[in-house]
This record gives sequence, C-alpha cells and structure tokens, in this order.
Amino acid sequence: MNPVIKKISWVIFALLSCLIGLYPIIYFIIERNFGLLQSKSEELLSNPLWNTAFYTHIILGGLALLIGWTQFPKAFRDRNRKIHKKIGMVYVTAAFFSSIAGIYIGIRATGGIVSILGFVSLGIIWLGTTMMGWLTAKKRDFDSHENWMIYSYAACFAAVMLRIWLPILMNIYQGEFIPAYQIVAWLCWVPNMLVAFFIVRRRKMTSVL
Repeated sequence: MNPVIKKISWVIFALLSCLIGLYPIIYFIIERNFGLLQSKSEELLSNPLWNTAFYTHIILGGLALLIGWTQFPKAFRDRNRKIHKKIGMVYVTAAFFSSIAGIYIGIRATGGIVSILGFVSLGIIWLGTTMMGWLTAKKRDFDSHENWMIYSYAACFAAVMLRIWLPILMNIYQGEFIPAYQIVAWLCWVPNMLVAFFIVRRRKMTSVL
C-alpha cells in the first residue's frame, strides 16, 4: 500500500474509533429518546436490568473502541511495553463486560430473530476472540495474541460500521427501520471479520517467508 494512503487510512481509522468511542457521552448530556432507543418499547426502557446492561455495553464498549486502536502500531508497542500491557488489560476488561452486556441486550434486539442472531453472534465472537487474545498473551504466544486481538477489535469496530451502514440502509429502504436494522445486525461486523481474516492470513504468510 502507498505510504501516504496507509497514513491517511490510519488517521481515518483512529478518528472514527475516537468519535464513536466518545459517542456514549451524548446519552448523559441530552434526553435519550434518539437513535436506536427510539425503536424500543417503554416497558423495555424502564427495565432496570436492561438499562444496566445497555449502559454497561455502551460505556465500556466506547472505552474499548477509544483505546483499542492505539495498540496496533508496532513502534508504539516496542517503545512502551508496560503501557501496552496496561492499556491491553483495560481493553480486555472493558470488552469482557461490554460483550456480555451486548449479548443480553441483543436477545431483546428490535427486528426479531434476524437481528437477535446477528447481534448475539457479534457479542459471542467479541467475547471469544478477546478471551483468546488474553489467554495467548498469558502464555506469551505473542503472534497468536496479536492475531486474536485483530479479530477482537474488528468485532469492536462494529460500533463504527453500524453507524455508517444504518443511515445508508435507511435511505435504501426509504426510512423503513426494521429491514435496515435486520441487515445492519450482520453487515456491521461480518465484513470486519473478513478483513481481519485477510490481515491475519497475510501476517502468517509474511512470518513464514
């Protein structure tokens, strides 16, 4: 890849991660009857357990998104091993609780079984890849650790892609929320995982050469 294009791509990637990572702050500044919450019933919005899971998911998920991208530049890791480890533990902790909360709220997702399966699958994959990343780091298998964390952050980055794809799909479906949401439940993360797969495969091929 052209170095200039690569640098621009990283800037965009980091900027999107930071912007959406900070997005949950909005819920504490203005009334929360906007965005995805508009599709929820009053009964669900008044449920204490659902609200606990929702705020756990968005706050810790936002934190994971906000700090996770900083872990990938090799130069940063090599110069700041202790900082890398500390940020990594914060990311893993945030991702652990956010993914579990995400699985719970995914069970009540708008759009029925299609949306439910999409978001619950995302939560399980995010949890599983993050835990594998943590376990391989504990075993000092750092190549596998990096591969698993690429998958983990690809799942985390679904928060960004959802907010990019949903307005596009809403426009395609002329404002119809349900079909757009059913598609975005899968579209926000499946392509991310494919990109992660090719990145990991390229890393493995490079290490063999």
